[in-house]
Amino acid sequence: MSAAFFIAGTDTEIGKTTVACGLLHAARRAGLSTAAAKPVASDCRGTAEGLRNGDALALLGECSLALDYAEVNPFAFAPAIAPHLAAREVGVELNVAALLAPVRKVLARGADFTLVEGAGGWRVPLAGRESLSDLAVALGLPVILVVGVRLGCINHAVLTMEAIARDGLELAGWVANVVDPATSRLDENLATLAERLPAPCLGRIPRLPEASPVAVAAHLELGALRR
Repeated sequence: MSAAFFIAGTDTEIGKTTVACGLLHAARRAGLSTAAAKPVASDCRGTAEGLRNGDALALLGECSLALDYAEVNPFAFAPAIAPHLAAREVGVELNVAALLAPVRKVLARGADFTLVEGAGGWRVPLAGRESLSDLAVALGLPVILVVGVRLGCINHAVLTMEAIARDGLELAGWVANVVDPATSRLDENLATLAERLPAPCLGRIPRLPEASPVAVAAHLELGALRR
């Protein structure tokens, strides 16, 4: 039976893609077919084929199904700014309705394990009053939360978890990504997160010399996911 999850983060630049690629690699290693989508991405570079985002390319590299880049990342913008601002600058209406169809197309491919990665934190704005979290709600996907472990992460994680629950979605699991290994009382902070987040911890990712999907997958336990 196929399973799909929405990858959310406690903030921007806390390793959502790193963890997502690790999860996809772990799924492939377990013999599962994989697919992924990052429906909107900023900070894209120009290439002969068009705008390309490094995170979306990394996800595409861990997809066992033959997906085109545009299927994984249908909305790509060059400026390294909030997606709704980047879209506005080029006259694109970035709303849930526009994002929903391409993501559903990826989900319809029927991979055993599919991840849909958001951008930034849970309430990243889209057009009007919509947020990227509204896309997760429209899709009805359970959520995997990537917690960027550093000072203040407990507050960020609990607030995000509460917002996810308020939106009617299930927290299927969370991953502790240690973005600041010098975090004071690291083990105690991780224990507090485990006490306060009502979902299994899928792994603790230390600061790695090379955060490749293979290296990250070694620190993840896919079997702990709630399905």
